[in-house]
Amino acid sequence: MQDTTIDDRKRELRNLLDRIEAHPERAFAEERKRVAVLQGMLIAHEKTQG
Repeated sequence: MQDTTIDDRKRELRNLLDRIEAHPERAFAEERKRVAVLQGMLIAHEKTQG
């Protein structure tokens, strides 16, 4: 099993945001929830890094 890195999370977030932006007519409810989770993880990481 491979560990998930911060760069992996950033890539996933960018991919989700690109998909949402490309199709604004769709709700993307689950994707938006994941965006919020990823943003929280990245903010927490930034706080611990100083």
